[in-house]
Amino acid sequence: MTKIILASNSPRRKKILTDLGLDFEVIPSNYEEKLETDVFSYDLIEDLATQKACDVVNRVGKDEIVLGADTIVVLHNKILGKPKDKDNAFRMLRELSGQTHMVVTALCGINTRTNRAALLSTTSYVRFKELSDDLINYYIEEFKPLDKAGSYGIQELPDGFLDKYEGSFDNIVGLSSDAVKAVLNQLGYNHQ
Repeated sequence: MTKIILASNSPRRKKILTDLGLDFEVIPSNYEEKLETDVFSYDLIEDLATQKACDVVNRVGKDEIVLGADTIVVLHNKILGKPKDKDNAFRMLRELSGQTHMVVTALCGINTRTNRAALLSTTSYVRFKELSDDLINYYIEEFKPLDKAGSYGIQELPDGFLDKYEGSFDNIVGLSSDAVKAVLNQLGYNHQ
């Protein structure tokens, strides 16, 4: 039987696959993310997801489906990646305050038996309330969001942060469950 490999160590992505009832193994990608530009394009994010999947494909057997994903936060067509430090996180959250931004996750699945690939990007929209400096500092100290694109995780935001969101909540967390099902379906994986 075809095995699913998640090319990510993200606890949020693992939970989404587990909640879908999928049997999978985690083999994190060693692909070094280096953005040459902070100007958003779907090609850029889809290339990152593809590179992550390809890195793991080269290390596994011939009857697997490897899933590589990348999530970014985009404000005014500018990519907000993972913050370098607390000051950088503060600046990002200050920029996002009172604004609507996009959260885009690209998912690349590669079937190692057939050499077929499927690629799908999901876009959601998030609007933050006007945030006080105290609330931003509290969030950074309490939730340590330095490993998250845009310096936040929607599933852990305290009261007073989120105004509203549109689209897939799972996508904002890190991986759309609908995208996972669609990609697996395109690659011939039968999931009951």
